[in-house]
Order: sequence, then structure tokens, then C-alpha cells
Amino acid sequence: MRGLVNKLVSRSLSISGKWQQQQLRRLNIHEYQGAELMGKYGVNVPKGVAVSSLEEVKKAIQEVFPNESELVVKSQILAGGRGLGTFKSGLKGGVHIVKRDQAEDIAGKMLGQVLVTKQTGPQGKVVSKVYLCEKLSLVNEMYFSIILDRKSAGPLIIACKKGGTSIEDLAEKFPDMIIKVPIDVFAGITDEDAAKVVDGLAPKAADRKDSIEQVKKLYELFRKTDCTMLEINPLAETSTNQLVAADAKLNFDDNAAFRQKEIFAMRDPTQEDPREVAAAKVDLNYIGLDGEIGCMVNGAGLAMATMDIIKLHGGTPANFLDVGGNASEHQVVEAFKILTSDDKVKAILVNIFGGIMKCDVIASGIVNAAKEVSLKVPVVVRLEGTNVEQGKRILKESGMKLITADDLDDAAEKAVKALAN
Repeated sequence: MRGLVNKLVSRSLSISGKWQQQQLRRLNIHEYQGAELMGKYGVNVPKGVAVSSLEEVKKAIQEVFPNESELVVKSQILAGGRGLGTFKSGLKGGVHIVKRDQAEDIAGKMLGQVLVTKQTGPQGKVVSKVYLCEKLSLVNEMYFSIILDRKSAGPLIIACKKGGTSIEDLAEKFPDMIIKVPIDVFAGITDEDAAKVVDGLAPKAADRKDSIEQVKKLYELFRKTDCTMLEINPLAETSTNQLVAADAKLNFDDNAAFRQKEIFAMRDPTQEDPREVAAAKVDLNYIGLDGEIGCMVNGAGLAMATMDIIKLHGGTPANFLDVGGNASEHQVVEAFKILTSDDKVKAILVNIFGGIMKCDVIASGIVNAAKEVSLKVPVVVRLEGTNVEQGKRILKESGMKLITADDLDDAAEKAVKALAN
């Protein structure tokens, strides 16, 4: 996701001066998958094929692009900024326009290599596939996106007659060129709505009626697949006077997984944080950060407060982990496994306020986790609420070396001290 659109679907955390990205649970798919999906809905996309080996590259060049003189070779990772990224091998750029006979060589230098962009962090992401596309003759580049807008309580189309660069740059340089067209979620997109978008895009040569139909097809894709965001940058005009989605990014609502099975089968867990994947499998809310104090808390609000107080006492949280209000002992055990799998974690803070979540269940989970996981770091526990006395008794009788705390402030202070020692 890029720029201003990103702000609507993610939240940033600043921890000890470091920028952290907190991703919401939404499916993110690769560019080649998005292009394939758009093609099914009648949206114009470049001819292309995804490949994962040099043998597949050779075959694709011969069979899919027999008459092309130039090809676009695009690395496929779930992060933006690929064109300006750098491979750890030294290769500059994750997107290259090359002569047909050079495509195999450049693809070979991308496959299996780690690409670092402004969105991946310094660790980068491994390129397991590259997307080979026909090189189109583009005469005009525009920006197009559909998002879910809180203010209008429905889909919002954002368009700009200039594109090819980040939306925040466009908003800064050409604020008057950006148009926003809210869509009535019950009535759906009308010809008038689509015409407003096309007039805002101001295509130079593409047929107006055909362009309106393309906008309507993009909205249909957005609606029928439970998209949370569809961004095309650039939406381009070709020398043959067509509107083409030259690049696209799509996200989907995880709550719709039950009815979008074909789309959710596209999920690429190799591009996700393995800890977040493991947490999602046992229905835990986990976000990895860069600190040293692992947190296990029930309730998102209490989790955020816990992270803030750790920071207040001079520590840095290693994660956001919400076990929810009805976690089982098994989930608590899995939570500890996830926390201890992070080499950066030097102390663990458990902060439970028992309402629906019972303190004795958490305590039993901690004890069972200690039996399965070799706990080599200090654990600070603060329990309060339902069955708190039973929970404390379970912990005391376990013989575990735990640091107990009376309240949240005390717990955070003890966690930071334990880290220092």
C-alpha cells in the first residue's frame, strides 16, 4: 500500500524512536494475482505470466511472448517501492525493462534473492516469483483507487489525472487534480458516478464510454470480492487508446474468507511474518515489533496501555499480543511459544485483567507453557479479576520462578528491571 491510502488501513507505532508498521488482518495478494483477477472481471491488463524458475522463464518467453522485442521483469513481493528497491546481492531495482534476450538473465538475478524496499524494512523479502509482462507503449499515466471510507460509510473512489508516482506526492504537488467520488453502497455505482471519475482522470485519447465501463468493472470487482482497497498506479492510456491497469494492489477483508475461498487460497504465507502466521492459526492477535519485552495481554486497549507503560519506564515492547477475552489454555501455550521464538525477547510481561477471561486459565496456560517451552527469560505476571486467587495459587504451587506484580505500573517497572539484570 502506498502513502495516503495506507493511512486508512494501517496504524504506525513509534517505539524508542523506531517506526513500526502495525498491519491489520487483511489479505494482501501479489501483483500477478491481482492482474489475473482483474482480467476475469473484464478489466484491461497487460499480457503477463508469473514464473518461479529459469526453466519457466525460458518457456514463457518462447510460448507467451514469441514476438515481443522487450519485456518488463517485475519481482513479486508483498511490499511497495520495488522499482526503487535494492537486492542484497547488489542488483539495483526490482522492476526492469529489458530486451527479450536479456529477460532470462535479469529474472535469474531476482529469483531467490532478497529485495529491500522502503516498505520491507532492512531485512527485505525473498523473491520467489517474477512477473514477466509485455511492454506497453504508454502515452498517459493516471492514478485510481477504491477504498472504504469512514466518513461516507462506504466505498470511495480516488482519482487523479496524473499518476505513476506516490499518491502523497501527487496530493502535495497537484491537490486540485485529485477527485473523490463516494459510492452509495446500496445503490452501487451509477453511470453518473463513473462519468465523474473519468472526467477527473481526463484521458487524452481513450474512448469515454469504454473508460466509464472500465471504472464500473473495477467497482464490481471491488464489491464482489470483498476488497478493502484496490489501487492502480498507474492506470495508463496506451498508444492504442485503451485504459490499462499497468500496476495494481488489492487487499481483501479477512472476515470474508468464508465466502471468498478462491481468493484466500492465493495467500502467500512465505511473505508474512511467521509469528503472525502462527498466531492467526490459533486465533491470536499478534504484531511483531523490534523491542525486547514480550507482552501477553487480554484486550487490545489493555495491550496498547501495557506497551505505553513499558515505554514510559524505559523499555521497548517486542510485540503486540492480544489473547482475547475467551482464550483457552492451548492458546496461552501457543502464545508463549510465539513469544519465546523471538530471539530479541529478553523478558516477558503477562498482564491479564480477568473479566470473561479467567485468571486461573491464564495461570494454567503459563504453567503448561513452561513445561513445553524452556523459559530462559524472566517472566513478570500481573493478574487481576475473575478467579484471581485461584490463578495466583496455581502459579505459586507450580514452583516456577515468576516475578509477580500488584498493578500494571509495578509490572512494567519490574519487567524493565528484569531486562536490565
